[in-house]
Amino acid sequence: MAGIRYEFEAELWRWEARRDLWVFARLPQDVSEEIHDRPHPPAGFGSVKVMVTLGGSRWSTSIFPESADGAYIVAIKGSVRTKEGVGLGDVVRVGIETML
Repeated sequence: MAGIRYEFEAELWRWEARRDLWVFARLPQDVSEEIHDRPHPPAGFGSVKVMVTLGGSRWSTSIFPESADGAYIVAIKGSVRTKEGVGLGDVVRVGIETML
């Protein structure tokens, strides 16, 4: 069941804590705060289940709070980056739909 949909632009960045390539987009602080303040089904590590849209790609995943400032981040799969022709440093339009 769908919740609320948010759309925003974000730069794709690499998570440096891993040797393999993990690429993320950071949700804007205001969107993160709104999502945080709404009720969601319980999930581990403060995560929230979402549907993500980037270009013509759509997939189910979870967003997680980033420890630095509390903004949520979402991993952008390698297969999606390849299909959509985007990479590190690109600014992309992302849709996030919370799941109830």
